[in-house]
Amino acid sequence: MAKVPTPMLDELEKGPWPSFVKEIKKRADKSATCADLLGLLEQSYNEKIGHWKHGGIVGVFGYGGGVIGRYTDLAEKYPGVAHFHTMRVNMPAGWFYSSAALRTLTDIWERHGSGLTNMHGSTGDLVFLGTTTDHLEPAFAELAAAGFDLGGSGSDLRTPSCCCGQARCEWACYDTMDFVDEMTHHFQDELHRPAFPYKFKIKASGCPNDCVASIARADFSVIGNWKDKIQIDQAEVANYKRAGLDIVSDVVMNCPGKCMKLNGDKLAIDDADCKHCMHCINVMPKALRPGKERGATILLGAKAPIMEGALLSSVLVPFVKMEPPYDDIKELIEAIWEVWNEDGKNRERVGEFIQRVGMGNFLEAVGLEPIPEMVSAPRDNPYVFYDLKGSAEEE
Repeated sequence: MAKVPTPMLDELEKGPWPSFVKEIKKRADKSATCADLLGLLEQSYNEKIGHWKHGGIVGVFGYGGGVIGRYTDLAEKYPGVAHFHTMRVNMPAGWFYSSAALRTLTDIWERHGSGLTNMHGSTGDLVFLGTTTDHLEPAFAELAAAGFDLGGSGSDLRTPSCCCGQARCEWACYDTMDFVDEMTHHFQDELHRPAFPYKFKIKASGCPNDCVASIARADFSVIGNWKDKIQIDQAEVANYKRAGLDIVSDVVMNCPGKCMKLNGDKLAIDDADCKHCMHCINVMPKALRPGKERGATILLGAKAPIMEGALLSSVLVPFVKMEPPYDDIKELIEAIWEVWNEDGKNRERVGEFIQRVGMGNFLEAVGLEPIPEMVSAPRDNPYVFYDLKGSAEEE
């Protein structure tokens, strides 16, 4: 197969970093699709024009999501990518695969697509990149026979995702993988048949380190937390000090709640002012652990800057025990969907919806009482001042 010169793309192979260009070139000798993809991308880089278009709805029978239609407006010049549809495969919770499962997946894609994959997309799914319309149904049939399903796309529940949780992390305050597995199976209809004003993402992190970045990306964030005091092993605190760790500089002075004090070899924590940021636990993992009364904090409203600006999620429920089958959380999600579906505008995320109708109106419609923890930015009003006793005066 004749190679097309790609000087612009070649620049992306330089340096010590992984390169998607290098990976596509590995396939180009075997696949006309990948060879034409390189040519199309090179032309796009030179012309500063994207030559992809969304040329209509494609999918598999019975599903409204899971397949993203992609076509090029240069089909005659690059016939290998005239159709270049993406399939989102619902990943296992925590992204755990056996080698046999990975081989099964790649063999399916070898038969029905370009062979290119994205491990994984920002939504969490395993992404199959590049197939034609006539291969969608056969690929889906083989995936289903192997025990895999398609993920979410469009205005539906996107594929719930989570960190590895208690499978590998000692800080996990609940079983993230069990929670995501339950949500995925329970909300199958919302996952596969778009009926929302826009997308809705559920992401679960086992502790406040938030390794899936749910607070910045998920409409509904479930972040592991604890309700009681941080567990302290004073003997290990002393060991860290003897080993040379500057506990005052590296831990105490970096505490956002200013709730820590080192008295000789002993660490004291005023847990009432603890922000649960995990910094001290991350620095001294042998000496400090999350409390024993564990559960999760539920936050709502994050999004990336697509229609409007980016939003971080804010607290909706400060603490909830994570007990299967999570019926209380399911009821809360369904209440949110009912209000949002009724009054949300097209392509309006939940966070934007709350900004438009007001938090008070939203809480009343959902059936929650307002509490102080729901205030997203408690110190952003320059006209409110606090004296030393904590009372406020308005000027």
